[in-house]
Parts: sequence; C-alpha cells; structure tokens
Amino acid sequence: MFDLKGRTALVTGAASGIGRALAVSLARRGCHLALADLNEAGTAETARLLPPGIRVSRHRLDVADREAVAAFPAAVTAQHGDLDLLVNNAGVALGGTFLQVSEADFEWLMEINFWGVVRMTRAFLPMLLTRPEARIVNLSSMYGLVAPPSQTAYAASKFAVRGFSQALAHELADGPVGVTVVHPGGVATAIADSARLPASLSTEEGERGRRAINALLKMPPAQAGEIIVRAVEQRRRRVLVGSDAKLVSLIERLMPVAYWRLVQRLSRRSR
Repeated sequence: MFDLKGRTALVTGAASGIGRALAVSLARRGCHLALADLNEAGTAETARLLPPGIRVSRHRLDVADREAVAAFPAAVTAQHGDLDLLVNNAGVALGGTFLQVSEADFEWLMEINFWGVVRMTRAFLPMLLTRPEARIVNLSSMYGLVAPPSQTAYAASKFAVRGFSQALAHELADGPVGVTVVHPGGVATAIADSARLPASLSTEEGERGRRAINALLKMPPAQAGEIIVRAVEQRRRRVLVGSDAKLVSLIERLMPVAYWRLVQRLSRRSR
C-alpha cells in the first residue's frame, strides 16, 4: 500500500465537491494538505472539516494563471517542505454545441481543465521526483471515455487529460513517481450549476440543460473521494468512479464507433 500517513498532498479545486471530499479522505489517513482554489471561503470551509493534527495550508490559486502556477511550488515548500501527492482536480464545465460555443469560452475551459493539469504537473514534478515515492492524480471524467453531443469542449479537455496522464505514466514508469488518472461518472457536485453557457441559449434552454445534467449526478462526493483515495493507496493507474463510468467504459470498448446510440437507449430506459 502507498501509505498516506505523514505525507503531504496538494489538492486543486479543494473548495467544494470532489476536491473537498478528497481532502477529507486524505486527512482521515493522516495526510497533511495544501488546499488550492479561487474560492477562498470554500477552501476555509474545507479546512474546517478536517480532523485535528493535520498540517493544512490554504492558497488562492487560478490554475489557468501561468505565472501563479510557476511560482506556487515556492509557497507550498515554505509551508510544508516536501510534497508527496499532487491531485489535479480543478475543473469547469461548458454547455452547448460546438457551433454555439465561442472560441473564447472553448479556450477558457481548456486553460483550466487541460493546461491547468499540464502546468501544475510541470511545476511540481521536480519536487515529486526528489521523494522516495510520490504520485500524481489527474481527474479526467466519464466524458474522457465517451464524447456526448453538446460537450465538445469538455470532452476534448478530459480526453486530453487522459492521454497526457497515460503518456506521462509511461515516461515515469522506472522512477519514483506514479500516475493515476480518474474517470468519475455522475458525482453530485455543483459543476452543472456553475457551468458556463453560450449567450445564444435562452434562459429556459440553459435551465433545461442544467436539469438534465443534474439528474445524472447521483453519487455523493464523499463516496467518490473514498474510492479515489483507496485507488491511490493501491497505486492504481486508472480509476472508474461509479457504475455509470464502468458501464460506458465497457460499452465504448465493445462498440468504439456506435457506442452513443446504445448509451442513449439505456439512458432513456433508466428514466
């Protein structure tokens, strides 16, 4: 087992949802934490939920800010000295078809969901390589396995995280740093409510889309956090979180071209 007691982890997107759940699960195992998010009030609330005896630092960070990310290792080193676990969890959502989504919004999402992962990894990998054993955990998505309509930007970013993580794992295979890529299914976070929508969509259309997505988000974040942390302890390279993620992964493997027709059919039956 990858023993987390006494280690230090950095979690981005730690103010809510899966990021908060990961922080709580890690802290229960005696892992010290650097919590990073733009939402300072949310990060403070996450810190309040952690058990005593854990060294916790809170940092306001925009993972899309190249200079802030490059300077961040110094801040973490000042508070914690070493780092054993980097969890790239921060992410955003963007609804609408490719023709509805502006180039600026598409780039906004990619800067956070993909380039944020790449830049954080580049910034902290040298520190991780100095440890006897360390790990990088990158949050992809069920939509890094299958690509539904109206998710061109989000699916592109999560497929990119998947490919980046797999290639990085192969490059680091002979060293002390392992890589875990995570594909959560429908976890009950606020990602749909906070998603950016195209200006061309009416309020009614936007709300209808949010309701449809929220209906798929069923797993409690705490359950997802435990699944992911257990997988990290087991040094697993890939984690499918939820029966929905496991099912679509199987369907995609069996029907790599026509999978979406079957996914739609199963979705209609479940409703």
